[in-house]
Amino acid sequence: MNASVNVLCYKSKTLSNGENPLMIRVCKDGKRTYKSLGISVNPLFWDFTKSKPKRNCPNKEQIEQLISEKKKAFTQTILELNTTAKEYTTNSLIDSVNKPFILQTVEQVFLSQIEQLESTKRKGYALSCKQVYNSLLKFNKHLNIYFSDIDVSWLRKYEVWLRSEGIAENTIGIRFRTLRMMYNIAITEKFVNPECYPFHTYKVSKLHEETAKRALTKSDIQKVIDYNSNKSHVQLAIDIFTFTYFMGGINFVDIAFLTKENIIENQLIYSRKKTGKLIKLPLQPKALEIIYKYQNPENKYLFPILFNYHITEQQTANRIHKVITKVNAQLKKLGKELKMQIDITTYVARHSFATVLKRSGVATSIISESLGHSSEKVTRIYLDGFENSQIDEAMKNLL
Repeated sequence: MNASVNVLCYKSKTLSNGENPLMIRVCKDGKRTYKSLGISVNPLFWDFTKSKPKRNCPNKEQIEQLISEKKKAFTQTILELNTTAKEYTTNSLIDSVNKPFILQTVEQVFLSQIEQLESTKRKGYALSCKQVYNSLLKFNKHLNIYFSDIDVSWLRKYEVWLRSEGIAENTIGIRFRTLRMMYNIAITEKFVNPECYPFHTYKVSKLHEETAKRALTKSDIQKVIDYNSNKSHVQLAIDIFTFTYFMGGINFVDIAFLTKENIIENQLIYSRKKTGKLIKLPLQPKALEIIYKYQNPENKYLFPILFNYHITEQQTANRIHKVITKVNAQLKKLGKELKMQIDITTYVARHSFATVLKRSGVATSIISESLGHSSEKVTRIYLDGFENSQIDEAMKNLL
């Protein structure tokens, strides 16, 4: 005998807020089993004859969608059990269906994840999520929506809006990758039906801008390295760029935390703040020269970015943000003075390191190890598009 599944407003139980819980009722072989949907409604807004919310019911569309999703889940499970001729009871059927979808808005999921990231001291990641949250808020005016509301059409409108705001291509890509990550979390936590997932159709990969556009040639790199300034803040920016380039594209945050303890037997050994990966690199002569230049017996750090009095996490974060902003501003000014085709930043030094190695035929796995990436897949994103010039050169040999 097939099971029947209905949703009803459970009159027998009244909650403290005066509402009745919505329940799934499964009937089979003369037995009835009830399971809460995790939400409740005021009985004044429920049509008990038709077993559905009335027109004036608050959150009517969301409640109807939840009911539809839950019924569909039970129908699919019953079909699977019947197809495989498996016996089941009302209780086992309920156990076979995933736990009830819980109505959580996009805002609730974002804020919960941001709080969790901050509590685990992943502040950089939390900041990135905050930026996307604020962007979505500005675009949609509010985030009191459900992830099922974010469909392909919605995503395309958001993309158009981002472009109208003058947002850079790579930044748009970051916005969408973060949103996709949040959608995946919502699916994992059963806040949305996986069938609503829009990213099978809407491809985030198309938003990736070739990172080669953020890399310098060897001759341009040499121009930056050879530039001398009598202004200490300008020279510091140049030296950090140079150090980044010669030391495996080391990230600015990792440079900031370097101390004498990170130098062991003519190697620079440190753990990346972002991934925790241990990096070991031979110290290049130019990098050593820069280290000696800034050594200060009264400061445990190798560079004048952090000082001994930067003790708390907030102090160090504020200081690093302040210095990197100034360093990149000076590098951009220098780039314009040297008539570079792209804006120069410490990140460009990192990309340039990877580019030069790749063009020299160095294996991606080695570059990945130097950069401290979590996987070669991440490195391949960095290197995507670097090969165009090599391909053009190879094509000349066809005839």
